[in-house]
Amino acid sequence: MADALHITVLTPERAVLDEDVYSVTAPGAAGYLGILKNHAALITSLVPGKLTVKDLRQQPTVYAIGGGFLEVAHNRVTVLADTLEAVEEIDLAEAQEARKAAQRRLDVARTPADKEQAQADLARQENRVHVKRNPGPSV
Repeated sequence: MADALHITVLTPERAVLDEDVYSVTAPGAAGYLGILKNHAALITSLVPGKLTVKDLRQQPTVYAIGGGFLEVAHNRVTVLADTLEAVEEIDLAEAQEARKAAQRRLDVARTPADKEQAQADLARQENRVHVKRNPGPSV
């Protein structure tokens, strides 16, 4: 299709997406960014937030992304995600328990490295809860 770009999303566990889409909206470190066909080349880090992918009919699918990296080049978007879950895959009760466990780990963390890791995990878990409760597209 003339207005298509291709997205590939990989996590450490699996390839999640590999298809032509209309647009991608991602949580970059400096704020959300929207990507359409013919976007300028870029590489950016991603933070926990909503990844919204609109298919060729412009129907959105929303994912909770736990951070990672995004590259755009030649109408191809490549996302290397720490974690990625579609809204439908998130169990709210489990996400809330995981958030509480992450908070407990942060409360008892002793070293700066342990605190940093616990804070990152807490941010990912809070994002999962937020995305499940607010499943609409980011933009």
